[in-house]
Amino acid sequence: MPDIVLDDISSQLDRLRTEVDRALRHYTRFDDGCPELLQSAIRYSLLAPGKRLRPCLVLLAAEACGQRSTTALPAACAVEMIHAYSLIHDDLPAMDDDDMRRGQPTCHRQFDEATAILAGDALLALAFQILAKDIRPPAVAVRCLHELALSAGATQLVGGQVADLTAEFCDLDAQELVAIHRRKTGAMFRVALGLGAMIAEAPVEHIRALNTYGEKLGLAFQITDDLLDVAGEEAELGKRVGKDAGHGKLTYPGLLGVTESRRRAAALIQEACEAATVIGESAAPLLQLAHLVLARKR
Repeated sequence: MPDIVLDDISSQLDRLRTEVDRALRHYTRFDDGCPELLQSAIRYSLLAPGKRLRPCLVLLAAEACGQRSTTALPAACAVEMIHAYSLIHDDLPAMDDDDMRRGQPTCHRQFDEATAILAGDALLALAFQILAKDIRPPAVAVRCLHELALSAGATQLVGGQVADLTAEFCDLDAQELVAIHRRKTGAMFRVALGLGAMIAEAPVEHIRALNTYGEKLGLAFQITDDLLDVAGEEAELGKRVGKDAGHGKLTYPGLLGVTESRRRAAALIQEACEAATVIGESAAPLLQLAHLVLARKR
């Protein structure tokens, strides 16, 4: 794919990130009922510099299905709030025990564990409040609420984190590793795209295509994340390497090797693009984004 196409999608993502960041700042202007410490912790984690990939997927899906991105902004913000809450909780000492996130101390290091837990709780609640209040018509809001709750809940995001923690220092095979990341990473990619399509009131076949695209893209994203960890730490190939492996978690390069991991990521991107072509020419930015994920350096 020519570099100019990747430049085009990069510019589009910059535009969408600006829209998302503006809306996130708007949604975190609390009234006097919210303690100042809690406000600070919420904004610290939610507004930290980030790729904003998941909310951008909401907006790109809405646009691909014929809706203006601004109409889907509340859903985009809700998805980013769920993502931020999950990162705050994942970083806690009882789970992944991380000290840094997005180039700054994690929420529990910057504040304290109790404040971090409560900031995550507040973000989780705020995500659903925004969907219920700002998505129209009400029938679409209810559908979005159901899908986001399902994707963030016990069988998907939270269940995937439990499976990930349970599997620490265990010998997993590739199928088991994929199953974990299909819930942890893939679920939020799928629901991001699904929310955008639902808000656009897209036909069922387009929603199904975006679900497949999201699942494939999410797994490819996780593999490239693991590969970037390997490259960043200049670790020996074929071993349990990268940040997560240091916690006893098996990574794709650690299980499959770097070469096979790259091959699988490329195959997943191809499958994602094939699924999205059902939507037609308007899916071009999604195809470009998929190739950008494969080519990313950070």
